[in-house]
Amino acid sequence: MSSLSIGQLAKQAGVAIDTVRYYERNALLPPAGRLASGYRRYGTTELKRLRFIRRAKALGFSLDDVRELLALSDEHDIAKVKRAAERKLGDIAQRIEELERIRAGLNTLVAACPGHGRAEACPILNALTLEQAP
Repeated sequence: MSSLSIGQLAKQAGVAIDTVRYYERNALLPPAGRLASGYRRYGTTELKRLRFIRRAKALGFSLDDVRELLALSDEHDIAKVKRAAERKLGDIAQRIEELERIRAGLNTLVAACPGHGRAEACPILNALTLEQAP
């Protein structure tokens, strides 16, 4: 692959053109070289980097996390990459625990709701308007 337009790059990486521009503006993707006509041209390096970013985002990494991973990959410090992934795994485990707690609470409320009657008797609405003690 020699040279890609921004549209070709975006399509092959599975992202929108605006996403490519956004990543360039936020220094996740180096600015593209330009032809004399002013058109941006991209190569294999940019395609690999875009795919890396897309896959990292799919695994739950934030753009700041991705920036850190990219910097670590440039340093070839695998131990730091592993620690960053372990931190992300811990964050995900905490979010799963919180979501499971929320699911259990919502299941309880749904089970207690008859689905008819007066709004002021609805356990779901009452739980949402209940003031919690500090």
